[in-house]
Amino acid sequence: MPIGADQISALPAAVFQSAVADEQALRAALREADIVPQLLVYAQLTGDTELLDEARPYVQGGWSYQQILPDELATRIQDALVRALKDAASGASRPAPRPSVEQFRRLMSAGIGTELPPNYAEMWLEEWNGEGQDLRSVPWRSEPDLAERKRFNVVIVGAGLAGLCMGIKLREAGIPFVILEKNTEVGGTWYENSYPGAGVDIPNHFYSFSFAPKHDWSRHFAKRDELWAYLDQLTDRFGIREHIRFGTEVASAEYDEARSIWTVTTREPDGRIATVTGNVFVPAVGQLNRPKIPNIPGLDTFKGPAFHTARWDHGQDLAGRIVALIGTGASSMQVGPSIAGEVEKLLVFQRSPSWAALNPNYQREVSEGMRWALAHIPFFGRWYRYLLFWASGDVLHPSLQVDPTWPHPERSLNPQNDAMRQSLTAYIRQELDGRPDLVAKSVPSYPPYGKRMLRDNGWYRMLKRPNVELIDAEVSRVTPDAIVDGEGRTHPVDVIVLATGFQASRMLWPMKVVGRAGLSLHDVWGEDDPRAYLGITVPGFPNMFVLYGPNTNLAHGGSLFFHTECQVRYVMQALRELLEGGLAAIECRTEPFERYNAQLDEAHRSMVWNHRGMSNWYKNSRGRVVANSPWRLVDYWKLTAELDPADFQFTPSQADGKAAPRVGLAPASSAA
Repeated sequence: MPIGADQISALPAAVFQSAVADEQALRAALREADIVPQLLVYAQLTGDTELLDEARPYVQGGWSYQQILPDELATRIQDALVRALKDAASGASRPAPRPSVEQFRRLMSAGIGTELPPNYAEMWLEEWNGEGQDLRSVPWRSEPDLAERKRFNVVIVGAGLAGLCMGIKLREAGIPFVILEKNTEVGGTWYENSYPGAGVDIPNHFYSFSFAPKHDWSRHFAKRDELWAYLDQLTDRFGIREHIRFGTEVASAEYDEARSIWTVTTREPDGRIATVTGNVFVPAVGQLNRPKIPNIPGLDTFKGPAFHTARWDHGQDLAGRIVALIGTGASSMQVGPSIAGEVEKLLVFQRSPSWAALNPNYQREVSEGMRWALAHIPFFGRWYRYLLFWASGDVLHPSLQVDPTWPHPERSLNPQNDAMRQSLTAYIRQELDGRPDLVAKSVPSYPPYGKRMLRDNGWYRMLKRPNVELIDAEVSRVTPDAIVDGEGRTHPVDVIVLATGFQASRMLWPMKVVGRAGLSLHDVWGEDDPRAYLGITVPGFPNMFVLYGPNTNLAHGGSLFFHTECQVRYVMQALRELLEGGLAAIECRTEPFERYNAQLDEAHRSMVWNHRGMSNWYKNSRGRVVANSPWRLVDYWKLTAELDPADFQFTPSQADGKAAPRVGLAPASSAA
């Protein structure tokens, strides 16, 4: 039965003409491009769901390898899409610019092979306004005077993806800002982590901003250089570079309650101390920006090169050398297979094994036809993004919940989690066939997702190489030329690579942040117990908004780009309250802050990373989960969709009714 007959609108034919200008190129591209996005575009354009219903039994999920349609059906879909695109380009049909909620729900349900749960259609349609457009922006309700906006200033710390997103939205709103960046380039973690094999484990057509789609990714899971280039290009595309002060590290930030401004103290590239003042302070440094150097006795006595993966020493030639790789987490799993072929010997020191899943697309390049379809066929990129959103997002969230009646809590959480464990274990056994000693060392004892789930980058096959040794013992101490393991064995090494992660629980460290009435953030959070309302704002710290803050890390799946867009939209609503109301300050009230964190902690109690005896970087020294969000992506989207003024207390502007004085850059002092 056709759907969407009442959705016909005046989407111009020109939108479709580039897709059909060269029919030979179009058909060649369709033969290479993923078939389900083609089907969804066709059903959207025509309202005809017969092919959709015919294809649905062959769709088992959002990944392309879960969508295996018969060749004959795929050919009919491609022919039908060509006709639909021609009709739209000629003006014979007038497709809607976007489907209705009900249309979307029905189409997407067929596209993922299961009924789409509530709210997902609304969430995805929020950002759908045609290719490259964005509905997550925050419009003015009663636009403040331009001069008043220009008296307002925002200080952002960090030019990674969150800081850049904040800057883009501020520039869009006409609000002055400065970004303070300690590095000499943008990109944050994607600038700092340049180790061999560095890349993303989220599909990059989803791991990117909704308002800045990139159609020419070379791989389905891009490597570091391409991801960094994407962020670097966005900086210029949106005019952000001129707002960035590079080589500027923030030492402290202090709130002046009398003037309702933040004074941020920085160390400049030449070592001078300077100050920057702003009405609003936005730390966007994230959780993974300060490497964690393990306290290994004797490490400082080692005579050879020793460096962290996030501070890779590219001046070192590893060829023919004995390299120790300490740690078996995400960076190690990328580094190891990338250097194993050039070193004389690779010694991998493992405290505990990690689960690693095979994704058939992980090493795949994006075909030319797929790139062509993404660039030329209207709506194709949107449908493809949402399929990836589902596949790498909330679909696994239910399997990470503890079932108290489950009879095997020592190994898994529930039937779905146990099935996942069996599948992963079978994969490890297959990859390590013939090496039962390695299987015994490589199968974790804890449930899947208890620690970060990894993508297999050829790790297990690397372990079988004759020049690789997996040492299933902690490092006890380091001598000038060797590592002594926990069993007392001495291993001579030439180079030490620390794949030991980051100080995630020490958020905003080493910055000193002082809020209202001299309240120190360190005193509020302690050494490692950060908390914030929605992961964004903290009572006692007016006009301060943290991006990628406490409990906003995504451990079950999802994209920090999406999460960041949700947070930035929320911050922009707070700024709208300030500017439209002529207010001096906005501060989170204690009651919603405490209520939210109580709900958050309760949600974590039933999740996998709190599994008994589980050790991971998500928790602080007292066992509280401080890094991860327990919510589904759709839940966090709803939580941050609308700022509730009742959650905040407001400080009026000056008594004479005038706006707060303009604040901005103060002259640098000569203090060292």
